[in-house]
Amino acid sequence: MSAVSGIDLNLLVVLDALLDERNVTRAGTKLSLSQPTMSGALGRLRQHFGDELLVRSGREYELTPVAARLLPAVRDALRQVERTLSTPQEFAPATCTRRFLIAVCGQSVLVLSGLLARVRLRAPRVRLETWPVTETLLNADRGLLSCDLVLASAGLRLAGESDVIWRDRLVYVADPANPRLRDGRLTMADLAAAPHAAVRLPQGQPDPAAAALTRHGITPDIVVTAAGWLSLPFLVAGTDLLAAVPERLARRIATAAGTTVIDPPFGPLELTETAWWHPMRATDPALTWLRTTLSEAADG
Repeated sequence: MSAVSGIDLNLLVVLDALLDERNVTRAGTKLSLSQPTMSGALGRLRQHFGDELLVRSGREYELTPVAARLLPAVRDALRQVERTLSTPQEFAPATCTRRFLIAVCGQSVLVLSGLLARVRLRAPRVRLETWPVTETLLNADRGLLSCDLVLASAGLRLAGESDVIWRDRLVYVADPANPRLRDGRLTMADLAAAPHAAVRLPQGQPDPAAAALTRHGITPDIVVTAAGWLSLPFLVAGTDLLAAVPERLARRIATAAGTTVIDPPFGPLELTETAWWHPMRATDPALTWLRTTLSEAADG
């Protein structure tokens, strides 16, 4: 049993569980330790740090400011320990039976078919499970640990490691009969006068198209908002609405939605789609393989 500065390093795992669960009983259940053992460990940690760490608030506990500052350092320390002590493993896709959970937001869903095709070919026993990105996942201290990958726009604030999947740009979609369309074009005056459908992005991120119009002195008349990019072309079809949508998505579903695609008059506006994962899984060989396969699917 090792110690640094008089503290048992095994308490690092206990501290991580306490800070994560914010409850002695739940933390003990997570580590398969009794409540007296956990209470004793919490006492030693409080003595070491000279702080209560957990304080009761009603029926629950809250982190003290000291504990909140400790949280990222504790997780980083555990990650380094895991990387140091883990035994390198070979990954064999053909025999892997793992189920990967992927949380998806916005147009990132478009890459899943290409990913699935490659997974089925190279790792036929692997299973993929997808879920929408939720506010709980985004706001929880350990939200990233609840899934293997999060696929979403680069504007999300997630405390994890990330990599760009692909880059895209915004275009406008409209019904082909929209009276403002002239030779397949829109002017800034058209964007100022027309009603708009807009996306509502997670974590209160600003709509990039609305922000671009604001920079040009235009406040768009947004009459409807949607929870993601995917529904916007279908909302626009058959109406006089305009909507800004990522180009890859707009062109993929233009025929099905019955919309036409228009370049924005204010010039290119780039978007970046990103994959996030928890730092503790950075050395997971199966997840590394999945990320590489995802990048191939996006490029394809």
